[in-house]
Amino acid sequence: MSLPRFVLHYAPRSRAFRILWLLEEARVPYELAVYDLQKGTHKDRAYLAVNPDGKVPALVDRGPNGDWSVIITESAAISTYIADACPEAALAPALSSPDRGPYLTWLIYCSAALEPAFADFMFPRQKEAPRSAVGWPSYDATLGRIERAVERGPWLLGEHFTAADVMLGAMLQWLNAWGKLPPSKAIERYLGSLDQRDGLLRAQAKEAEISSRPA
Repeated sequence: MSLPRFVLHYAPRSRAFRILWLLEEARVPYELAVYDLQKGTHKDRAYLAVNPDGKVPALVDRGPNGDWSVIITESAAISTYIADACPEAALAPALSSPDRGPYLTWLIYCSAALEPAFADFMFPRQKEAPRSAVGWPSYDATLGRIERAVERGPWLLGEHFTAADVMLGAMLQWLNAWGKLPPSKAIERYLGSLDQRDGLLRAQAKEAEISSRPA
């Protein structure tokens, strides 16, 4: 029996969930290497050989024929990689498509703008940094840009659901669950559309099953 192509290094209730969700959207064979963040198993020497930063997620691709192996880290890079490696899932516009540019913008926007802006919002500096020294907008500005993007709906690129919706949508879901999203009809509608995705439901069920296992 051949091994699944992908191995996701994963921990429940972490940023690795969005990659689990994306793999379920892609419907490709994968296996999970599960870590316990409370016990610090993601800092063990064996995992540091996979990701020297000791963070999840990380993805191992064994290749379509299982005859080579490569490691990808950082959620945005992993999402880009999976979507391009699995074209049959239609989770990324083609290189020749005019949607490719907006897609890449939104795919990266979570890591490059929304997450650091939220960190600034939650943990303000004692002295505000000059705006020319900070490479991302304010938290309110990032949410405003996202709101304008999803107003036409149902997805960031209109009718085409992509890996960018998983990356950005997962972060918005987390912010919403934490009560950190201001009222927005457009974003609420967007989150409602995400909640109906079969891939998300499968990923949530898998995470719930893993979380229920005895320690």
